[in-house]
Amino acid sequence: MTSELIIDAQPKEVTIALLEDQKLVEFQKEGQDSKYSVGNIYAGKVKKIMPALNACFVDVGHEREAFLHYQDLGKHFLALEKFVKQVVSDRRKLAPMTKAAGLSSLEKVGSIQDVLELGQEVMVQITKEPINTKGPRLTAELSFAGRYIVLIPFDDKVNVSTKIKSKEERARLKQLIQSIKPRNFGVIVRTVAEGKRAAELNNEMSLLVSAWNDCIGKVQKTTSLPVLAHEETGRTVSMLRDLFNPSYESIHVNSEDVYAEVKRYVSLIAPECENIVKLYKGNVPIFDNFGVTKQIKSGLGRTVSFKHGAYLIIEHTEALHVVDVNSGNRNRGLDNQEENAFAVNMEAAEELARQLRLRDMGGIIVVDFIDMDSAEHNQKLYEHMTQIMKSDRARHNILPLSKFGLMQITRQRVRPAMDMRVEEVCPTCFGKGTIQPSILFTDTLERKIDYIVNHLGQKKFKLYVNPYVEAYITKGLISLYLRWQMNYGFGVKIYPSQELGFLQYKFVDPKGNEIDMTEELETR
Repeated sequence: MTSELIIDAQPKEVTIALLEDQKLVEFQKEGQDSKYSVGNIYAGKVKKIMPALNACFVDVGHEREAFLHYQDLGKHFLALEKFVKQVVSDRRKLAPMTKAAGLSSLEKVGSIQDVLELGQEVMVQITKEPINTKGPRLTAELSFAGRYIVLIPFDDKVNVSTKIKSKEERARLKQLIQSIKPRNFGVIVRTVAEGKRAAELNNEMSLLVSAWNDCIGKVQKTTSLPVLAHEETGRTVSMLRDLFNPSYESIHVNSEDVYAEVKRYVSLIAPECENIVKLYKGNVPIFDNFGVTKQIKSGLGRTVSFKHGAYLIIEHTEALHVVDVNSGNRNRGLDNQEENAFAVNMEAAEELARQLRLRDMGGIIVVDFIDMDSAEHNQKLYEHMTQIMKSDRARHNILPLSKFGLMQITRQRVRPAMDMRVEEVCPTCFGKGTIQPSILFTDTLERKIDYIVNHLGQKKFKLYVNPYVEAYITKGLISLYLRWQMNYGFGVKIYPSQELGFLQYKFVDPKGNEIDMTEELETR
């Protein structure tokens, strides 16, 4: 299996698509003015204590106060609390980590009131993004994630990923990490560390310890709360850190700044793969060029078709996600209804596993498979679903089919599910139902080109239109496109974009900023 990462960096947002064997399996979109906050560490202040919930709300600077439960304080909270007090009390020099050692662990069962008080300063880390009306979810068990290891302050244990099966390799890694880690730091060795040399692991250890020192240094210097003490890497680099593997065939980026950032990171973690990072310079939108746009529009709607005419219907609610499996007009020559239902369900399971990753669906997912009478078929479907979900990085649990033919899945929810509207809004009537004659559309475009060139003084720009419209404008030896260039200059460039509806258009200046020329008055 080969993997490709396609990164579309625009002035307002960055979109990342992961392709496995040319098939879209993960899709993330992040606004340039918003940041992915899972992993960020804050020095915050306790604002409310809720004894009934055995939890408190902490101000970390978000719009909504963040939630911290007693069980998320962690067994090393007392050591962390003592260390923070020492750091804040003496702002001239940083106290060594050994100063916080020797304290007893926090009891697993206890009351939040006995540990925290209103106005107390606490160091916390975000584990879950704000979702709907809920604020972020917090933990006081701080950790710094690298590609090969995870560093945990105030712990002293070394744990190796259970996915590393070789006893000799597990023993080697544990002994190696024990010899290089600083005192009073715990380490989790990740699966990708298997077979890595001491120099690579030691280099990352130094980087993570340095990140901790920078983090606690910011807490020491701050005079007002809350403060962001440690910021997780950007979404692009974060995905690379978690997903990167030698099967990556290429990483395509359409922004020079993001390209430099990605290339720098890849050269750090895998110097031999540095050349797979490529800067995309084509004029056709990068997602159109790699077939991502079509897959987004066909795979992120309410109805998702898969093999032989069968399809899924996916509904999102506040409490759970509901998936209905339908055979549609499927006909594979199977006379036996039971065998046909089994075949559809097996293929639906594969598409469902892809959709869970693609949409990042979390919480409770209820799947209504086609009813099957055979207990053997039900068991095979459950085993098949379990097997194909092994590649999903999110924690999940799958239950066998109930007597109603329902499968229940729980999946770790870190951020809101991807719920894109793939239906196209009419760009000329704005939902009112009346439009100008479509034959005049090219006249409208020419009028806007004239305004941009002769009134705004913009001589060079790109016009993106639907591929069918682009084909019409550029057809013939003396095309409409050529006449426009003769009249308004050869700085006028026209390109197709699958993202746009039939009568949609977009003007873009040389810096990549959109020139907004859409007017609702066009409909009158």
